[in-house]
Amino acid sequence: MDKTILTISILVDDLKCWFIPFAKELINILKEHHNTTMYHHAKDIPNGDLAFFLACSKIVPSGILKRSKHNLVVHESNLPKGRGWSPLSWQVEEGKKTIPIVLFEGVEELDAGPIYLKEFIELDGTELYSELKNKQGQKTIKMVLEFIDLWPNVQPTSQEGKPTFYRKRNMKDNQLDPEKTLAEQFDKLRTSDNSRFSPWFSFRGRKYKLAITPYE
Repeated sequence: MDKTILTISILVDDLKCWFIPFAKELINILKEHHNTTMYHHAKDIPNGDLAFFLACSKIVPSGILKRSKHNLVVHESNLPKGRGWSPLSWQVEEGKKTIPIVLFEGVEELDAGPIYLKEFIELDGTELYSELKNKQGQKTIKMVLEFIDLWPNVQPTSQEGKPTFYRKRNMKDNQLDPEKTLAEQFDKLRTSDNSRFSPWFSFRGRKYKLAITPYE
């Protein structure tokens, strides 16, 4: 099968999403050989060859999944463990330094499709939010390009084992305890986006926001 010209859709369903710059970088690479378009609403995805759902916050209906030959998702956990939301942030907060990242077939059931590719994000334990997202974004680009290079000669592997799930994060997940040390809460601080999801704490009847940046 001629795979030099594919119709590829990239869905990022949040206009303020951290992945937008990486999506644009990916599209610039893909446009050299394929018909590639970024969408922000799943309903706008046309019939095509490959659809990549990257950093999406909404589950895509089955009717839209049928428009593409393959629907691909990149997820930062050792599926089926760690299905759900914000797996990288949860694992960083757990103190993990080696984070699995998989590219799998999107299906109706959340994060349940067979896996095509698996790699790892390696951390040294000092990375802050933007640095974490840069590693995640660059690894995502690499895996998408690798899948396209291998397709259609790439075979999936079914997920095995009992799934576990991460819930959606909320503001309370960025709450610090003023009675604990910074060292005890550093991994929580690392997952906080200073502009959208600031770390905060309550003290003497008031709430306060913090920002954390590297000291250059």
